[in-house]
Amino acid sequence: MKTFVLLAVSIVSVSILFCPMAIAAPPMPDDLQIVQPDPSLPKELSVFFGKWEGSAERYDWFVIVGKIDEEKARLYVWRNTDFPPGGACAMPRGWIRPEALVTKQGGKYKLSFRDTCGIYDLTVKGKYLDIYNLSNISSPQLRRVP
Repeated sequence: MKTFVLLAVSIVSVSILFCPMAIAAPPMPDDLQIVQPDPSLPKELSVFFGKWEGSAERYDWFVIVGKIDEEKARLYVWRNTDFPPGGACAMPRGWIRPEALVTKQGGKYKLSFRDTCGIYDLTVKGKYLDIYNLSNISSPQLRRVP
């Protein structure tokens, strides 16, 4: 009986550790405006459009690219906690609405926005949206959600 209980506990523990966890989606912002990209927009740029979610360290992120053209993008960015707590660049909990600049480097597009913790670069790599911050506070890799 001890062996069975030990085996059952082990299986459940491994399942919890290795199964992807669903992130509880925050309520959508009241002022959310979604504008479909112009059909003439390059596919490599229109791929940013939509909703993305993911985690880095112990922080959950949601990013909505609500409008995009060849110069800028309207973003809605949500984090589940003040980040870092009590830090000099604490980002507020909840939605922020930065405008991102669109640039192309080495043939690849990126979106860049600034907040209290510095500049964030968003790039699409395959099916993921990567967020990179020069201060390396957090580098989440987000996946597209419906």
